[in-house]
Amino acid sequence: MSATSDLANLDLVARRLRLKLIQMSHAAGTPHLGSALSCVDILVAAYWNVVKVDPRNPSDPLRDRFILSKGHAATALYATLAERGFFPKEWLDTFAAHGAPLAEQPAPNCAPGVELATGSLGHGLPVGVGMALAARIQKRDYRVFVCMSDGECNEGTVWEAAMFAPARKLDRLCVVIDYNKWQATGRSNEIMALPSLRDKWAAFGWTAHEVDGHDLAALSRLLKNVPDGSGKPVALIAHTIKGKGVSFMQDDNNWHYRIPKPEEIEAARKELGLA
Repeated sequence: MSATSDLANLDLVARRLRLKLIQMSHAAGTPHLGSALSCVDILVAAYWNVVKVDPRNPSDPLRDRFILSKGHAATALYATLAERGFFPKEWLDTFAAHGAPLAEQPAPNCAPGVELATGSLGHGLPVGVGMALAARIQKRDYRVFVCMSDGECNEGTVWEAAMFAPARKLDRLCVVIDYNKWQATGRSNEIMALPSLRDKWAAFGWTAHEVDGHDLAALSRLLKNVPDGSGKPVALIAHTIKGKGVSFMQDDNNWHYRIPKPEEIEAARKELGLA
């Protein structure tokens, strides 16, 4: 079940997770740190206040499902699952090592709590739609949450799924767009005509909200309200900051690729109040 906690504790959890992601990126020499930092608060709000899943029984057929479709931010998912007790925290120290369970991007059945192999963008929502439809057919009341990147909205499969879900009134499905305004090669809104994302999802038949993607209270409130009684799936456009939490990483797309140095880890530790 979800491990409901007060906001002060959740803020501390989020700061600890951010430091761990920075340490994991350094130790493994892996990129995509900025993308992982931007979605931490979404994961914390979901896994501590909303998603009904038991770490001791992660395959319970009645559990809620959470899919991190932006698989390049896998460190955020792994650190969250470890903190919630799905597997030992020591696994995080072997991230991306040859033969270790935690691959650089989520692999099939790589660890308890990982619902889907992701990384090839555009597939998390279609699979989530399938899970939500399966729940309807099997008369089960679990919910499905999918966290996507804004750049992922470039993929046509996203919009096919976005049309299908309201057609089937899959109101126990929720998509959260980690709208950090960047993708690999530039500003998301310049590469494709994304604005207004809220209007686009609403036009496709979803109940669509905009939210501060770093406001744990607001995220928790909206996620808890799925389904919302409208008979529609829910889309949350979560406005986030790439590299959130560390001043010299924030809104700097170089951290899509850069690996932190030891002195940068220590600077981040101090900024996060964990020195």
